[in-house]
Amino acid sequence: MKLSRRNWWFLAIVLAALILITLIAAPQNTNSNIGSTYNRSPSGYGAWYAFMEKQEIPIKRWQKPLDKLPGINNNQPTDTPATLLRVNSEITESWLNSGEQKWIEKGNSLVILGIKEPVTKANFTTKQESPFGKVEISTTRRKAINQKIQQRLGDRFGAIVWEEKIGKGKVIYATTSYLGANAYQDEPGNYKLLAELVSEDSKLIWVNEYIHGYKDRETIVAENNEGWVSYLAKTPLFAAFIQLIIILLILILANLRRFGQPIKLTTPSVNNSEAYIQALAGVLEKAETREFVLDTIGKEEQLQLQKALGLGQIPVAEETLVNAWVEQTGRTAIELEQVLQIQSKKRRLSEQELLNWLEKWQQIRHSIVNFRS
Repeated sequence: MKLSRRNWWFLAIVLAALILITLIAAPQNTNSNIGSTYNRSPSGYGAWYAFMEKQEIPIKRWQKPLDKLPGINNNQPTDTPATLLRVNSEITESWLNSGEQKWIEKGNSLVILGIKEPVTKANFTTKQESPFGKVEISTTRRKAINQKIQQRLGDRFGAIVWEEKIGKGKVIYATTSYLGANAYQDEPGNYKLLAELVSEDSKLIWVNEYIHGYKDRETIVAENNEGWVSYLAKTPLFAAFIQLIIILLILILANLRRFGQPIKLTTPSVNNSEAYIQALAGVLEKAETREFVLDTIGKEEQLQLQKALGLGQIPVAEETLVNAWVEQTGRTAIELEQVLQIQSKKRRLSEQELLNWLEKWQQIRHSIVNFRS
């Protein structure tokens, strides 16, 4: 097929426009892991979660959609008041859906850290007085005081933490998403204040991990059973597929004729895969690149184990994988955790250590086969 110079210019402009639109419309990184109890970085809440467990406060991770919360979709009264903690929500305080509103009215509590209130002239980092000692706050955002709210923490510039009554329950807001972050492990006032906010009127506390991308096995299985069209629409492949269709239509309209005479396909030459694998293994052995072998085989073994456990093909958190393996095989968690830790540390292994690591993966595979049989 031959195109005129004018048509080539037209095609180039269309392609450039499609690429630009894709880049602009591409989803941005929203730092969704900020506030996750699985996150060990300064912005995570892993240390605070461990603090709560050490205090024997009943706290659990919520890894399902919000509409699965007990009591959120019915009119039954709440027998056991609960609190749901949502960190880094990035919403305005006025937005609560009808399900959340009814759930709170029954006597439950919702704690939202990360409300976007106006910036004030306050210093970015301040030490606020509280019944639990000094609380370090790193934000200039404050909530203007009014009669509808009760201030729990604040200064002359406004409220930093406040609550609002809704029916028998309440919503507690904070202008910072880092109130109980790992960065404040040396600030006991921060951890104690957050512990009080989530537990003062509740016998059960949930931390919303679903908004950070963590899902339990039941949710993963349910979401992976969706149709292939709806799944494709959520991936970058959908945009690429649409672009390909548009390009083909442009080419057809530009020429209004067939793509040319059919070309006879040649028989592909036989590729000796075994010889190639052996040659590659020899090169890796001489170069002593065991880290590459550790990373490549480790990822594939982890994916195969995930499939065997019925968790689908989308990578899941290590804790989810370990829990599913223990539940299905009855073996101890430490056996799988040791193998995953060696892989995650990516340290330089000796040849014998690498062979021992491969043997442990083989034992894990056999445990699944024996359990299935």
